Amino acid sequence: MPGSDADTKGVMLSRNRALWLPGAVLTLAAGTALIALNRGAVPAPEGTAPLVDRRPPVQAAQAAQAATQTHEPVARPAQRSAARTAADAVRDELGAAADGERLRYSIAVEDLDTGELAHSAAGSGTYDTASIVKVNILAALLLQAQATGQALTPAQQALAASMIRNSDNTATDTLWRAIGGGPGLARANRTFGLTDTTPGAGGQWGLTQTVAADQLRLLRAVFTSPSPLTHASQDYIRSLMGSVAADQDWGVPAAAPESAGFVKNGWLPRTGSGEWDVNSIGRVDYAGHTLLVSVLSDHHATREAGIALVEKAASTAVHALVAAADTPAHGPETLAR
Repeated sequence: MPGSDADTKGVMLSRNRALWLPGAVLTLAAGTALIALNRGAVPAPEGTAPLVDRRPPVQAAQAAQAATQTHEPVARPAQRSAARTAADAVRDELGAAADGERLRYSIAVEDLDTGELAHSAAGSGTYDTASIVKVNILAALLLQAQATGQALTPAQQALAASMIRNSDNTATDTLWRAIGGGPGLARANRTFGLTDTTPGAGGQWGLTQTVAADQLRLLRAVFTSPSPLTHASQDYIRSLMGSVAADQDWGVPAAAPESAGFVKNGWLPRTGSGEWDVNSIGRVDYAGHTLLVSVLSDHHATREAGIALVEKAASTAVHALVAAADTPAHGPETLAR
């Protein structure tokens, strides 16, 4: 199906898995738990949309400049008041949407300027990656190239551009084989510190199981320093995530539409139920803060409903985390001393 992730290669049963995100604090209503669960299928080849940047010239220039910026790690505060506030905000905003029998979501967000983290979810377990795994595949390919001291070939660069910018599945099949399939991805993920991501079996890369916290760890490898990836490798991935095709430019960037965003989305319908999985990972700049965001969700009635929830979750978490970080930790009487 052009422009979409179609479910054509089967369905994997979900597996519940516990996850702890160090330093993050989560407050959830009864009946919800940390991290969401999913099961899904491999996406079918997507159509190839024009390689365009919908942003105005100023924002396009900002994206090009931002693609060269790597953030240094920030010491995490001992208290997690901002994380609690952001998690509460996401829970409150999405509570009604997640009250349904099946809908689940999981979101992890990190402010690179303050080191604050927030994590909120309805449900527990792992998610199908669908096409967000393509960033992981490219990161693994670059890591392997670094180890051999070789650059990507022109053919690999063309495939990588189609895979990230257009979410082309045929290109992904080729690069999946190039990294050694599931075992190759697993080796790279040990280096990246992805402890709760299991590659899909055989050629079924879309069945890779993951959690929001692991996707945040992958984003750190792409956008922060130190990283297992060289600055050149990081810049390459960022240049592609910052120039996706127009029909791929949604999800995380909705949290800061006025700024240059970096994104990779994944979506697919399930053949058994007709429900949709919708995921989005990326980086945004908002109110002077740079944030990494990972949103995973499933069991949507339509793709559009999934996109709406993902964008609302990303926007709510980003705005709440920044607002909490910019609010003094103590009252006026303390500041007046």
